[in-house]
Amino acid sequence: MSDPGATVVPSSAPPVPSGPPPKLTSRGRSTDPVASSNSDSSDVPEFEPFGMPGPRGFPPDFLDIFEVDMMRGQEDINRKQHRTDLFNSVDLIVRRGQEFQVKVTFNRAYNPAQDKFALEFIIGTSPHYSKGTYIPVYPNKERRTAWEGRIANTSGNTLTIGVTPAADCIVGKYHMYVAVVTPFGIRRTRRDNSRDLYILFNPWVKEDAVFLDNEEEREECVMNEFGIIYHGAFDDIAERNWNFGQFNYGILDACLYIMDRAEMPITNRGDPIKVTRKASAMLNSRDDEGVLVGNWSGDYIYGVAPTSWTGSTDILISYAKSKMPVCYAQCWVYAAVFNSFLRCLGIPSRVVTNYYSAHDNDGNLKTDIILNESGRIDRNRTKDSIWNYHCWNECFMSRPDLPPGFGGWQVVDATPQETSDGLYRCGPASVMAIKHGQTCYPFDAAFVFAEVNSDVVFYSRSREGTMEPVKVNRSHVGRMVLTKTPGDTTRRDITEHYKYPEGSTEERTVLEKAESYGCHREKSDPPPADVDLVLPALEVTIGDDFDLNLEFVNNSDEQRIVDAYISGSVVYYTGVTAAEFLFRNPMVTIGPKKSVKELVVVESKNYLKRLVEQANLNFIITGKVQETGQIVSTMKVVPLRNPKLTVTVAEFGRVSEEMTATVEFTNPFNFNLEGVYVRMEGPGLMLPKFKYYSLIPAGSSLIWVEYFAPLRAGKSRVFATLDCPALRQVHGQATITVEP
Repeated sequence: MSDPGATVVPSSAPPVPSGPPPKLTSRGRSTDPVASSNSDSSDVPEFEPFGMPGPRGFPPDFLDIFEVDMMRGQEDINRKQHRTDLFNSVDLIVRRGQEFQVKVTFNRAYNPAQDKFALEFIIGTSPHYSKGTYIPVYPNKERRTAWEGRIANTSGNTLTIGVTPAADCIVGKYHMYVAVVTPFGIRRTRRDNSRDLYILFNPWVKEDAVFLDNEEEREECVMNEFGIIYHGAFDDIAERNWNFGQFNYGILDACLYIMDRAEMPITNRGDPIKVTRKASAMLNSRDDEGVLVGNWSGDYIYGVAPTSWTGSTDILISYAKSKMPVCYAQCWVYAAVFNSFLRCLGIPSRVVTNYYSAHDNDGNLKTDIILNESGRIDRNRTKDSIWNYHCWNECFMSRPDLPPGFGGWQVVDATPQETSDGLYRCGPASVMAIKHGQTCYPFDAAFVFAEVNSDVVFYSRSREGTMEPVKVNRSHVGRMVLTKTPGDTTRRDITEHYKYPEGSTEERTVLEKAESYGCHREKSDPPPADVDLVLPALEVTIGDDFDLNLEFVNNSDEQRIVDAYISGSVVYYTGVTAAEFLFRNPMVTIGPKKSVKELVVVESKNYLKRLVEQANLNFIITGKVQETGQIVSTMKVVPLRNPKLTVTVAEFGRVSEEMTATVEFTNPFNFNLEGVYVRMEGPGLMLPKFKYYSLIPAGSSLIWVEYFAPLRAGKSRVFATLDCPALRQVHGQATITVEP
């Protein structure tokens, strides 16, 4: 007998779906699909009749098109006036909001009284006038449209026509047609790839949302291909050269492909806010098969180590050709490639480095370090991390979605740290909003605010599990923010753009405002211990033994005894511990108003085999004062200095004349280096090149001589990197001046 409470499923019930869910589309919402591919476009009919067809053939005197000249050559005015002459492309590339010219030759002289024609610009599939994807331009002033047109010159049967795209038009690849009105219909040119043109953002035009009213900044943040990315530690800053290569062959198409791959609607591609937000998600591969695969593991056997790259060209071209994410990247690679994308499209941008950048897992403006009862760090419970440095991008644009005053430089970050609206991306977040604590403004201002403003809070955890704050360091995070100086090779400190001076009245006001928007800070303020710990500055070459001279200073009038814990770890630059190689537990007795030095000898044999690619040693010293129960602590990151590559090139050269660049390296270690890649390139000098060496024996040298012919005049650099599993972050550079 069946259970009366059971549910009976009839045999005719449809089967339960077991496969993947169907792809969501716009079908059923609109008659046309959303155009999201710039590489595809609709063909416009060559002839559109007016109603019923007329007699066969056209009248003998009708206006017909013989030739269309896009004036796209290096000698034409378009490239120079639009500052696109550095692009290695045969197509016409112009900037919006600014006039460019084309020449149209007809079969006879143009008669404005009776002849009617138009230039038609089409982008994407399903072009519509109302969506800005189909734009007719009437040079004879027959009708006004979003783009302006005028007849600039008449010479016989040839007209020179000036076209000014709207300053907010869609950025991308257009195709141009010339359409003539005949007695029987509209006759237009056939589809011809030679009449393709690219329209970019224009920071030189006030009406454009990316307008930047500083010529020196424009030259640096749009036109300059050479970059310097800062890394290392706050008190030991290192530099990495980078070739953004935004004008190299194929890069512009690769950047447009990135937006196609994201299925970004064509109609959104004139808005820099939407473009940069979408691109910050697409530059990493976490959600959407984007450009770069992040890897912080130290194992790069299936790709290129992040420390090996010298520029963006190989990465972007490889992604566009293979349609697959490129391996591998860390934060400076994401920032550098993102910078190439932005500058290529005409959005002013720069790479920024924040020293001691907090990655706050719970967004409470606190970086929590957990100590046990004796004062030793509890690594199992300490989850927050402080990156020695973190690189992101700033791009310049107006923010009509925010109150006045919050436009200008915006933070965008492609490094996948936390999700934003469901995707791994960050920004654009107004730098001015971050400085003033307006963390409620989109996009992701609160996350960036925490990266530069978090407090480092030491908690003492009892055996019962209770947590008590014992020390708060409010000035460790966001110690310094750097970028390259425009027009120079020096660094520029822009910390004041992000925060007011530590301890100032303005800073306290900003933090209170951020708290009102939900950013929680540590309210307690434990009194400082009367014992200070001082670590000296250290410059250590990889492979050397060295002394760690720790000084305990007693500021009280009584004797103090400190149970100290000295820990030395190999760490990734993200602050994550790879391995602990040193531990000491001295008991230090310090007389009143005295100081005592504790000497720790650090031997290379203990750290060398544990090193990861950044070769950072992190020393954390904590302790408990027996007499007062107070906690003392200090932290120091020591970046180990790597051997250098020697790059040699002639001081002067000439465009298109062959030259040589020589890279030399000597293995200084007593062990062999295996699987060695050496890469070299130079902005405006040579495309990326590399050599592979299976083995460099201990004490032996390599010499690589490469021929190149400079592509253009000016001052530039040739730089190279050497990379292998046993040795990362080795590089060198040489400066050259190229004459015309």
